[in-house]
Amino acid sequence: QVQFVESGGGSVQPGGSLRLSCVASGFPFSRYTMEWYRQAPGKERELVAVIGNVGGTTYYVDSVKGRFTISRDNAHNTVYLQMDSLKPEDTAVYYCNAPPFADWGQGTQVTVSS
Repeated sequence: QVQFVESGGGSVQPGGSLRLSCVASGFPFSRYTMEWYRQAPGKERELVAVIGNVGGTTYYVDSVKGRFTISRDNAHNTVYLQMDSLKPEDTAVYYCNAPPFADWGQGTQVTVSS
C-alpha cells in the first residue's frame, strides 16, 4: 500500500522559513522521482518542485525559484522541502507524491501571515 505522510507545516510571518518532510512507503522509494504539490483555498493543486530518484535533477515552479529547495534521503524514504523567504501567497496545504501513483496523504498546512 502506497502511503505518504507529510509534516512540518505551521504558521509563520512573511520572510520566515519552514522545512517540510514527507515519509513514503509501499514502493521502492529510491527508484522514483518525488514531487511536492500545494493547494491553496479555492485553487487547483499545483506542482511546486520535483527531484530525480538520485537527487541530481531538480525542477521548481517559477514562483518559488530561489526560495525553496527540494532534497531527499533515500536511506530513510524521505523527501524534504526547505522553504525560505516565505510569502503570503505560499499559504496552502502541501503534499508530496511520486508519479504515477494516484495516492495522496493528508498534507501539511502552511500559513504565511503577519
